[in-house]
Amino acid sequence: MTQDIISLIRENVVQGRVTQDDEGLDEGKVGQPGVTELVTEALTAGVHVPDIINNGLTEGMKIVGQKFETKEYFIPDMLASAEAVGIAMEMLEPHLAESGITTKGKIVVATVKGDLHDIGKNIVSILLRGAGYMVKDLGNDIDTQTIVDAVENEQPQFLGLSALLTSTMAHMGDIIQALTESGLRDKVKVIIGGAPVSEEFARSIGADGYGADGFQAIAVVESLNADRGD
Repeated sequence: MTQDIISLIRENVVQGRVTQDDEGLDEGKVGQPGVTELVTEALTAGVHVPDIINNGLTEGMKIVGQKFETKEYFIPDMLASAEAVGIAMEMLEPHLAESGITTKGKIVVATVKGDLHDIGKNIVSILLRGAGYMVKDLGNDIDTQTIVDAVENEQPQFLGLSALLTSTMAHMGDIIQALTESGLRDKVKVIIGGAPVSEEFARSIGADGYGADGFQAIAVVESLNADRGD
């Protein structure tokens, strides 16, 4: 029973079906339970929350990531799946504490000043939550001081910065410099991403990591987290 529900949750994440009204990528899915209905059913049946997250949601997004890498899926497909996982995580959030789940760490994410693009950041936020991290999303068009203040107040282990414009990505370096001047740089790992950003640029501004897409960003955070735990 448990494995059947988990399997269906995973399958519907891959299909990008939030509710029973969604079509999904394959035909004939309308009317069948989507992720929200299945998560509700799983909770009612007493399925352990870690199983829902790890074996249903996270495993589903891993499959989506593989399909994205092989060009079988495109951004709209990934967004649909990410939306399903995001809503499911909101449903599960009240149950996390009582299930004894501890987060892997906290990450503050933001799109830098002057940049209104947030699709990539939103995908990363959802994937991080699904992977067991606590995420504080500051939004887009966020100035340097607000980000520095958030690092000081939230005390995250990670800071994720996004930019889609070459004219705004320079703010990432300004933020790292401001963290240094505030005595906070050694307390947080900085990961950057976005279309104009590169591994070389990340090194040039002193960032700790770079993610070319949402899935690579998660891999970088997981790697840095493993190193932090050593």
